Amino acid sequence: MANNQTVRRHLDAFTRGRIIGTLEEGRCMTSVAAEFGIAHSIVSRLWRQFQTTGTAIRGFSSGCPRGTTPADDRCIRFNVARRLHGGGLFARRPVRCVPLTPAHRRRRSLGCREHRNWRDNEWGRVLFTDESRFSLSSDSHRILIWRERGSRNHLSNIIERDRYGGRGVLVWGGIMLGSRTDLHIFDAGSVNGTRYCNEILLPYVRLFRGAMGLQFLFMDDNAPCHRTVVAEQLLESEDIERMDWLARSPDLNPIEHVWGFLGRRLAARTLPPVTIRELRFALQDEWAAMPQQLIDTLILSMDRRCETCLAVRGDHIPY
Repeated sequence: MANNQTVRRHLDAFTRGRIIGTLEEGRCMTSVAAEFGIAHSIVSRLWRQFQTTGTAIRGFSSGCPRGTTPADDRCIRFNVARRLHGGGLFARRPVRCVPLTPAHRRRRSLGCREHRNWRDNEWGRVLFTDESRFSLSSDSHRILIWRERGSRNHLSNIIERDRYGGRGVLVWGGIMLGSRTDLHIFDAGSVNGTRYCNEILLPYVRLFRGAMGLQFLFMDDNAPCHRTVVAEQLLESEDIERMDWLARSPDLNPIEHVWGFLGRRLAARTLPPVTIRELRFALQDEWAAMPQQLIDTLILSMDRRCETCLAVRGDHIPY
């Protein structure tokens, strides 16, 4: 037991990323533990940490001695809370995923029930796509801000803000069973319907449609630039069938795991990118080096995702 604890303390960020990546490929915890020469409990804790926090990187403290006693801490918290409450500000429990209304849950259940019996070859004709932002700073996540006194925990009262530490880029990619698109990195500026058509639909999606034929099915989410009139007209003119996608359902899109994989690979680099140019090249390299087996495993997990979503009656599923 002492030896296992020693190994756990000295697991570096790269090894932790490899362990999580191996688990995402569908390997069982026992075989992963044997491969890395560590205890099953260590692999289990790493996987649980990743599912809970979204990262497997171990936090480190400065080691400075405490300057206050537990009684001092309680007094400080009481004083801060009293000042905030006096201004009408009350803390809300953080929400780790997009909020769902009962209507969202019903529609998610209906959509998963419709696709629960799809076979592997049916999922294999879908091009799953998405955009994601990558930042030069690790301080890049979604936060929730304060709520007003008396407001309840529903969708209308939750105010979200995106905070991205430092400079970054917006990327687009698509994955299919046995193949993937090139990774497109957007230049500076927001993505509108025209850019989406010119930079994504025409150079990438249309080519996959031509190679796959009429069986091709295109998946994108409900972002405003995806649902513009110009995008709808282009898809119709190119005879590209779009898959009806459920609102607020990133947990059902397997490409979300791909973004997590890329983020961990970037963090595990010996020399992390420090400029936008280096970040672009690093993303392209990691995208090209990503195992196709990982992509195939994620796509073939769609039947399990649908079953899990139905089991929780349309609520969020772990991803």
